[in-house]
Amino acid sequence: MHRSLSILLIMLLAACGGGEEKRERPAPLVVTGAVAEHQFADRYVAVGNANANEQVSVRAPVTERITRLGFTDGAYVKRGQTLAVLAQGQETASLASAQARAREAEQQLGRIQELQRRGFATNASLDSQTALAAAARADAREAGASIGDRVISAPFSGYVSLRRISVGAVVSAGDEIATVSDIGTIKLDFTIPETMLANIKVGQTITAKAAAYPDVIFSGRIQAIDPVVNVQTRTATLRATIPNRNAMLKPGMLVNVTIESNPRAALAVPELSLVREGDTSFVYVIDAEQKAKRIPVKTGARDGALVEIVEGLTPGQEIVTEGVVKLSDGAKVRVRQPGAAAAPTKTGR
Repeated sequence: MHRSLSILLIMLLAACGGGEEKRERPAPLVVTGAVAEHQFADRYVAVGNANANEQVSVRAPVTERITRLGFTDGAYVKRGQTLAVLAQGQETASLASAQARAREAEQQLGRIQELQRRGFATNASLDSQTALAAAARADAREAGASIGDRVISAPFSGYVSLRRISVGAVVSAGDEIATVSDIGTIKLDFTIPETMLANIKVGQTITAKAAAYPDVIFSGRIQAIDPVVNVQTRTATLRATIPNRNAMLKPGMLVNVTIESNPRAALAVPELSLVREGDTSFVYVIDAEQKAKRIPVKTGARDGALVEIVEGLTPGQEIVTEGVVKLSDGAKVRVRQPGAAAAPTKTGR
């Protein structure tokens, strides 16, 4: 009896259920795109130190008192411009005396030459006076050079350092007067692993960024490669030159350098289209039946949001670029255009 009632109850429930519509979950909504080529390059980022194109510490050649300064703090000076003048009173007097002796010796030489021409002076006396005149001229030049040592000039055009001396101060031989820096071009020194040397050559383009100017990209070229590799770090030092527009870069700055090598055109996919399982990457390819097929790919370099595909895809293939987390191999999909709003899913009441 109880068994008959149970069978009857099951039959009634089945009859009631057969009248309801069977509902299926809608296919996932995804965005697709065609596989296309993109320009890639191998990139290496290093940290370098900015140096002036030319820099020299101008120092006093003698111990003397400063009588005049010809520059102001951080000013731009031209080659040959006077930076400082040291006291030269004694040297000026010595020069005047040496010049007077030189003139007297020249006059005496002229008289002996005339007498020798007439036969009244010997060759020995002429030679002796010639030597005396030459010595007097040398003394005058020495006195002039002594004065020149007390006029200190810029060896090349550039910016001078902040002034740390004043008029009236006594400087000793070797004391710094100012530092002159030519920063129209910046020399950038940085290191790379020795394994990269095969891809680096003189004249190659580099880009650089400084923390002080995060939105500015500086471009330059590799000027030299150190022929010696550091045996401890196994790195090689490179020197690049960068035109320093508006003197933005300063010697001593820390600069990030990017080197690009091995430029090439290769297939690329958005990084969001990749599914990773361990060391293997996959993408979903859409077939003619609007089904997603999972394909293993081999990836290479990255450029922003794009990833290089070395193996696994061909140009023009349609892949899922958004919505891969909702997919499984062989799943039916619905495709919408990038940026379009997803249509609301209809639900039964």
